[in-house]
Amino acid sequence: MIEEKGILFILSGPSGVGKGTVRKELFEQKTDLKYSISMTTREKRPGEIDGVDYFYKTNEEFEQLIAEEKLLEYAKFVNNYYGTPKEYVEKTLEEGYDVFLEIEVQGAMQVKQNFPEGVFIFLFPPSLEELKNRIVNRGTETEDLILNRLKEARNEIEMMDAYDYVVVNDDVEKAVGKIQSIIQSEHCKRERIATQYKKLLEDELS
Repeated sequence: MIEEKGILFILSGPSGVGKGTVRKELFEQKTDLKYSISMTTREKRPGEIDGVDYFYKTNEEFEQLIAEEKLLEYAKFVNNYYGTPKEYVEKTLEEGYDVFLEIEVQGAMQVKQNFPEGVFIFLFPPSLEELKNRIVNRGTETEDLILNRLKEARNEIEMMDAYDYVVVNDDVEKAVGKIQSIIQSEHCKRERIATQYKKLLEDELS
């Protein structure tokens, strides 16, 4: 039997494109995926569990991990660090599980530098007008912030060439179905299983 290592899948795209909604629906349908648990320096909120919701670290511990290059990506928001621990991802992949990471475009580019063998999926809006409508319908952002997000979205869309796949999120169910097809096709790629098959043949002939 071939023991297959898991694959890291990175879902990313502009703010407002629906990454969280698509990821949630995907996990409801595909229960064998492991979600990449982030690390943070913010205070633990009531009901949150270390190692389930986040890995909680002090500023000093987090900055030590940065110095030791033990994070796939990280950023700082409102004086708190957030990042993706390399050790957790690699350990989970070695156990044969696929790991799924939902992240902003800038973070995805950091992951690409540190873990280029990952599979990068860009979630694309049906149109910029639809993207604007989704952001406006949140009802939480000013007109200036909406314009800034749209400007940023245009810049992020230009980075699409760095991704392996593009999925248009015009319908959540359809988008999830396409991502499931991507996961399946990646496991069928020759180069992913060639080494295991060669070892299997060597064992049979020895």
